[in-house]
Amino acid sequence: MPSQILPMPNRPSDSAVSTPPILLRAKEDDNDPSASLLHSPPSFQDMSRKPPLPRASSFTATTRSNKASLSGPRFYQKRRRRAASQDSLPSVSNDTAATTRSSFGRDVASETFLLTRLGFKMLGYLGVGYKWITRFLALGCYAVLLLPGFIQVGYYYFFSNQIRRSIVYGDKPRNRLDLYLPKNSNGPKPVVAFVTGGAWIIGYKAWGSLLGQQLSERDIIVACIDYRNFPQGTISDMIADASQGISFVCNNIAEYGGDPNRIYLMGQSAGAHIAACAIVEQAIKEAGEGESTSWSLSQIKAYFGLSGGYNLFNLIDHFHARGLYRSIFLSIMEGEESLQRFSPEVMIQDPKIGNAISLLPPIVLFHGTEDYSIPSDASKTFAETLKRFGVTAESIMYEGKTHTDVFLQDPMRGGKDDMFEDLVAYIHSGDADSRARDAMAPPRRRLVPECMLKLAHSVSPF
Repeated sequence: MPSQILPMPNRPSDSAVSTPPILLRAKEDDNDPSASLLHSPPSFQDMSRKPPLPRASSFTATTRSNKASLSGPRFYQKRRRRAASQDSLPSVSNDTAATTRSSFGRDVASETFLLTRLGFKMLGYLGVGYKWITRFLALGCYAVLLLPGFIQVGYYYFFSNQIRRSIVYGDKPRNRLDLYLPKNSNGPKPVVAFVTGGAWIIGYKAWGSLLGQQLSERDIIVACIDYRNFPQGTISDMIADASQGISFVCNNIAEYGGDPNRIYLMGQSAGAHIAACAIVEQAIKEAGEGESTSWSLSQIKAYFGLSGGYNLFNLIDHFHARGLYRSIFLSIMEGEESLQRFSPEVMIQDPKIGNAISLLPPIVLFHGTEDYSIPSDASKTFAETLKRFGVTAESIMYEGKTHTDVFLQDPMRGGKDDMFEDLVAYIHSGDADSRARDAMAPPRRRLVPECMLKLAHSVSPF
């Protein structure tokens, strides 16, 4: 139904001059926010014949006729006009809440779209054969079993005031990072620059939200670095993005309360491989002459690799058997001739870069012994090779743990988590006060019931 237009007669005045009528759009619905006063603009001809009524005259006339107007129909029209005007005024608090809801809605929609696209992208590359149909069914069951934990972590990711999401660190697509900040802001904090996994195809910065939340509770800042995935980029693009993200952390973290002298680098799964390639490449640049760099390995106190693979020659057949087919893997790694370049374990044995190896920071490699995605031998042999060439390195094995146990199920279990405690102990090794606080820290809250965690362990496709 079109809005009714109610003419409002002019106020009485001693002057013969009258103003143009004021029109009121009557509210059709209490929930219609469009109700407002409409001022009918006078024509140029009217303006020449009818000058605006002086404000003083209007006031005087209104004062004279006040008593009479209380009992006439004009009084009720004024009340209606005043009520409509008040209803049409926007509320600042309502606008702010609406803007916040709109921003949150856009964030959720954007994240959901990206995750859906990543999932279909991986399905498209891996095919829809029997092997991958069963894998995706297992993945669906696995996700449902851990859903209570995912919901809580997702709520924290979108609503926590301690997270700075999508900070731009470069000019390439997906050059963004999330910062997880401790509630306690007394003094500079140690920092972990974290590169997430995802089979080089579905990596995403939000995968590190659980680790970021739990480390920030121990007064550690976490920067989860996003990077281009295949086919948007190949391995060299991923390494370049990770290196630029590390550079941003090294050069800007002090602005967020981080200690630039206590920066640690960490990667998980494919992210561990990418981060390891980044530090080897950085060492080669720093050892060369005339190479300009925006960050230095001397700024990295240690590198932590979680469930990573570091020798692609030993993994290509393993990945093919598990469904990451040789043709796809070689496309990601830029061809078979590039496998050596992107295998850190092989690269450090090259006598041409002997001077660069001494620049590497201490390296600690964590791995579960029942990891079927990347065998634990990958970390063992890399640590042994590093030590043979003079690098401070060690591998820590977790008996009976799978690829996702050490990164998802154990953190969601709550209580004591061996890998997490080992990681925090390394970061706080030179800080007696922090170690004392760690000893008194309350046990972490359980996110998923134990029976569901055990089932997830059984059906996990990783």
